[in-house]
Amino acid sequence: MSSDPRFSAFLKERIGLDVASVGEAIIERAVRQRSQVMQAQTSEDYWQRLQSSHDEQQALIEAVIVPETWFFRYPESFATLARLAKVRLAEIKQMRALRILSLPCSTGEEPYSIAMALLDAGLAPHQFKVQGMDVSPLSVERARRGVYGKNSFRGGDIEFRERHFTEQQDGYRIDDRVREQVRLQVGNLLDPALLANEPSYDFVFCRNLLIYFDQATQKQVFDVLKALTHVDGVLFIGPAEGSLLGRHGMRSIGVPQSFAFSRHVEPVAPEPMPVFVPAPLPPRSAAPISTKPRPFSTVIAQGAPAKVVQSDAGELLSRIAVLANEGKSLEARAACEQYLSNHPPVAQVFYWLGLLSDVAGSALEAQGYYRKALYLEPQHQQALMHLAALLESLGDNAGARRLQARAARSERADSEPKQ
Repeated sequence: MSSDPRFSAFLKERIGLDVASVGEAIIERAVRQRSQVMQAQTSEDYWQRLQSSHDEQQALIEAVIVPETWFFRYPESFATLARLAKVRLAEIKQMRALRILSLPCSTGEEPYSIAMALLDAGLAPHQFKVQGMDVSPLSVERARRGVYGKNSFRGGDIEFRERHFTEQQDGYRIDDRVREQVRLQVGNLLDPALLANEPSYDFVFCRNLLIYFDQATQKQVFDVLKALTHVDGVLFIGPAEGSLLGRHGMRSIGVPQSFAFSRHVEPVAPEPMPVFVPAPLPPRSAAPISTKPRPFSTVIAQGAPAKVVQSDAGELLSRIAVLANEGKSLEARAACEQYLSNHPPVAQVFYWLGLLSDVAGSALEAQGYYRKALYLEPQHQQALMHLAALLESLGDNAGARRLQARAARSERADSEPKQ
């Protein structure tokens, strides 16, 4: 039942989802889950129920979408926004409030982070308004509720929680002062009438969405985003999406780890923002440590420290992840080199090096590291997907599709019950 291609086609049509970007296993699991809930006995039975019920269509979409977000994810983006917002207010002589859009806004962490960042930067409530939008009514409802568990607060600096939240029995409730700055609504980025009657936005956040679309849908979504963003505005995206925007004529504004793009190249000098830590990178649990020497080990320089015993390898891998997640790129890279100098190489270290290079804009270097990770662990899911996105941004669509297919097969294999 779950391999019926009609369901993938439905999701592609409704939300633009490219099955290769998430793997067929994710969709298959969602279809099986919903079929059981609806007590559908066959693929055709569930398909007919899906076609006749708007609620079931939304339920299937909800089952596929797995929100993964937290407050101040990629913190330098918010620090950069705060600086740019002051400049933009001066440009428009404070004649109107700044307009900021967050989509998809998921469960609200991003639009509320935008509001908190601007309030903390000294902007008055009347100087900006934030609009959050998501295709998922369930996510929007959770955002409107404004109560969050500990998983929404990550990283080394969560002092903002003391300023902007009130602890309750069921979590932390965001203060009304922040909530009043944000308007939330359900909306689909593929809807041609989306925000058609709204003026353009000074700043648009659309992060980690383009990588889930095929190239044609990426172009369609980019055209919508470009129309929504003011000609002098700034578009904030995810770490792996910079090359995709570059292909469509957008350029980085030049602030490291802000992932901010504009139509005009006007570099903005970064300034320290003590409230925010540097941008985190996607976390991944440490990979099993290989006991066999493999190629690609780093040459140990003269004067290197004495060999570290194997027992500290796991601690060093964890340290690499912590440094990378805190956005400490140089320290994370040094820890990777330290690991490779003292231990047999593992895929996870090369994956981190690839991601660090990717974020820094070194596409060729990132590609090499991702390939080394896949040599050591051919089904390394994140290395497959990041390398696929990188190849697609470089125009190698065939290579990207091959990697996406590998990732889908790996995901499907992982989801099958073990005998």
